Formats: sequence, C-alpha cells, structure tokens
Amino acid sequence: MSVFIQELPLGVHSFATIRRDSMLYVDKTAHCLALLQQGRRYFLARPRRFGKSLTISTLEAMVAGKKELFQGLACSDWVCQQADHPWPVLRIDMSSLRRYTTAEELNSSLIKNLQDYAFFHSITTREEDTCDGMLLQVIYALSKKNPSIAVLIDEYDKPILDNITDIKKVDEMREVLCSFYTVLKSCDEYLRFIFITGISKFSKIGVFSAMNNLLDISHSEKYGDIVGYTQEELENTFAIFIREIAKKMNITTDELAYKLKEYYNGFSFDGVCKVYNPYSILSFFSLGQFGNYWYESASPTFIIQWLMQHKIEDPEAYRHVQVKNDFTNSREIEYADPKSFLFQSGYLTIEKKDKELFILDYPNKEVISAISSIYLEKIYKIDSFASLGSKIWKALDECDLAYCIDLYNIALSAIPYEDFTKRDEYWYRSLFVMLLRGAGCLVFAEVHVPKGRSDVCICTATQCIIFEFKLAKTKASIKTKREEGQKQLREKEYAKAVSQPGHAVHQGVVVACDALKKAIFFAQSKACDR
Repeated sequence: MSVFIQELPLGVHSFATIRRDSMLYVDKTAHCLALLQQGRRYFLARPRRFGKSLTISTLEAMVAGKKELFQGLACSDWVCQQADHPWPVLRIDMSSLRRYTTAEELNSSLIKNLQDYAFFHSITTREEDTCDGMLLQVIYALSKKNPSIAVLIDEYDKPILDNITDIKKVDEMREVLCSFYTVLKSCDEYLRFIFITGISKFSKIGVFSAMNNLLDISHSEKYGDIVGYTQEELENTFAIFIREIAKKMNITTDELAYKLKEYYNGFSFDGVCKVYNPYSILSFFSLGQFGNYWYESASPTFIIQWLMQHKIEDPEAYRHVQVKNDFTNSREIEYADPKSFLFQSGYLTIEKKDKELFILDYPNKEVISAISSIYLEKIYKIDSFASLGSKIWKALDECDLAYCIDLYNIALSAIPYEDFTKRDEYWYRSLFVMLLRGAGCLVFAEVHVPKGRSDVCICTATQCIIFEFKLAKTKASIKTKREEGQKQLREKEYAKAVSQPGHAVHQGVVVACDALKKAIFFAQSKACDR
C-alpha cells in the first residue's frame, strides 16, 4: 500500500503558497494570534533560515482576513472574523534588497520599493528624494482608506550587516535606516500593528531608540518556539517521514529520532525551549540523509568577515560561557561582543539560564561542524580540511594513532606561520578538534572527569581514544613535556573515567613543538581495555 506524503515547503517562505499547494505546515498560528490579541508593537531576532519570513507572511495573511488559507488551523475563527474588516498591510522586505555599498543606493531602492507598493495598491504619491518621505506618504495615504494599518518589516538590519567590516559605510547605512524607521514612531496613531524581524539588535540604528514602545520578544519564554520545530512537532508532524527514512537506513524510528536530536536540535532563545532549525530538518527529510544543510545553504558573509577582522581564533573559547541576559543589546554594532555576534547569527545558543545570566554553547553537531568549517576554510585557509578530517577519523577508527598525528601535521604545515604567532597548547589542540568536527566527526574537548579534565576524547563504535596535548617551545623540552603528559594520563585516570563496556580505551601524548612546527605522538605505555 502506498503512503501519501505531503510536499515539504523547503525554501518556500509564502504562507499562501504552502496552504494553497497543500504543503506540510507546522501550525504556528496560535503564537501569531497571541501577538495580535495581546499587543501592537513587536521585535523578533532570530538567525537566518529560521522561519522569520514565513511568520511575516502568516501575519500578513491573518490581518488581511484571508480565511480560506486557515481552515483547520488554531487561528481560523479569528481570521474568519477579521475577513469582515481586514487591515491594509505595508510589508517591507529588506532581505529582498541586493547588497548596497552606498547610502544613495539604499535610499533609492527603498523609494522604488515603496513606489511599486503604492502603484499596486492604487495610491497616488508625489516624487520624493528620501525614503523616509516616501514612507510617510504611503502611510498617510493608507490611513485615509483604513486607520488600522499593519506594518511588517523583515530583516530590518540587512543593509547594516552587509557592510559590517566597513564602519564608514555602516554609519552611512545607519543614517538612512534611522530616518526611515523613525517615521513609524511619528505615524503611531495610524499603525494598528507592527512586527519587525532581524538577526541583530542594535539600538543606534533607530528602531529601538525611536520606537521605545517596541516589545522585544526575542528571549521570551512565551514565544520561544514561535519559529523552529519543537521535539513534539517533529515527532508528530513528520512521523511518516521518520518511519520511511528509518526503514531505508535500516534502523528503528527511535534510533533515527535520537540521531536527529543530536545532529539538529538544541537551538534555544529563552534558555528553556529547544527547537530544530526548519531548513535543516526540511532538507534532511527531502534528501533522506544527514548533512550540514544550514551552513551549506550560504553561511552569512557578515559573520565570516567579522571573525576574520577581529582575529578570533578559537571556537572552543565560547563553550559554556556566562553572559548577562541583555547581552544582545548593543548601542553600536562596531563594539558588539563576539559572543553576541555568534549567538545572533545562530552559531551559539542559550544552553540554560540562571536568574539574570545565560549560559551559551553550540546547539548541536551540525553547528559545531559548521563553525569548525568556517575557521578551517576562512581563517586557517586549509582547503582540503574535510578530506583531511575524514582521513584522520579513519586512522582513529583503525587505531593508527601515529598516522592520525601525521595527517594532523599536514594541516599544520598548510597554515601560514606568520599569521598565527600566538600558538599555545590550546591552539594546537583546538585545530585538531576542528579538523575532526569539520568532517562531521564526534569529538569532545576538555572532558571533565573526577580527577581533572582530559584534552581530547574521541569515541568510535568500538573504542575510546584520549589525547593529552602539550606544547614544547624548543626541541630540548620535548622529552620533558612527553613525560609530563604521560604522568598526567596515569594520575588523572582519564581512561578509567571514559571507559565503556565492550570498548578498548587507548591514550597517548601529543607534543606540539614550535621549533619543529609539527606535533609528535607518544603512545602511552599501557592501553586500557574495558
């Protein structure tokens, strides 16, 4: 018997298209209804490809009273009533704008977009030299038809982020946007509902300084899953897909669910609710195989440029770090904290919250692999990192630890020495970990055990491997560092702490020598079998 499987809305951001074409839809309209009923001015920050545009499209259809699209959904009754008195909707999609490098280009583009909107809605406007003047005209004209206007702005900060490494251009873009968004405050009496999305929150742009009545729901527990899929939504809505793919992979549905959770779950924006990235999940179910879909769909240029400009060289430094719960609030983008940038771009997430603090970490295996790929490719410039990482993993799986370190040295030799003068023990270890993670392998750094913490722990199907990294500044100090590492392995009993039934445990010392510009492997005299 054939199984009916709905079409997946991969890459589709139009709510109307999804509903009219009977595509699979995870019902988020209860959240949208709460927004419309319980407030009027909102801001939501989320990383790219998380469903912000679909949320905007859903709200647009709701306030316009398109009741035929909402049959069977949580808000259907409200939309049926809204159909009798729909609100005019002014939707401004900054994500559709190309990358502009001058304020004049941005200003002209916004004017053109508003003119097109006016023409489509039979609104007469006069010529304007500024985008804020044109926006004011359009709102006034709409208010004469209906005083309850909904304004929906998607990716409000894109022109800023597109020029993030050039502060002069940032200032020029900021000036245009500040004037543009300030119009919304002056027209407050005509605007029934405002919903603005973006990746970042920078008050100096004008949205938050001018519109002080804008409610930021980015970290709200109430709206923690307004975008993204919860575990319950995944298991219920995608049950057929999980069953069919589990069959093809010859594993149980529970095993597949566990793998999906490990690979794609873990994003949290309130420290409580965990969600999956919709693009990654839809891509997985479309292709039926695991992959780094979110990163490969086009990693944001702004985060790569910012990382390279600020010489942030070690992603491990951002694991389990504490920040204040207002850490994303920055008056000026050029002084933003790296942790804020990594969080707002989706690479860090809120692991948990503790009163006024958030604990940040990478959300899942896909993102850990993605951030490692960014560093290896864009910062360390190791072109063959994926192939090299896979070879290292194969050597580890075959327990050829010496060859594993030989492969690691190939990566070391590819990095321009003069670009990274601060090569400490932490740096050498981090590069090794990133090579494996960039290839999608499971590896743990700084694993806490009763008597300390091991540098690197790798678990395969049949064995656990522990590496202790040491740094020798000179050739003469290699022996001392080797003995120091071997003593640490014995006394801290790392092998005993990580051993699993049926697994062999192997351990060794890796001494990186600055003078030789390479790492040397020393096997521990005794492997531990459990």
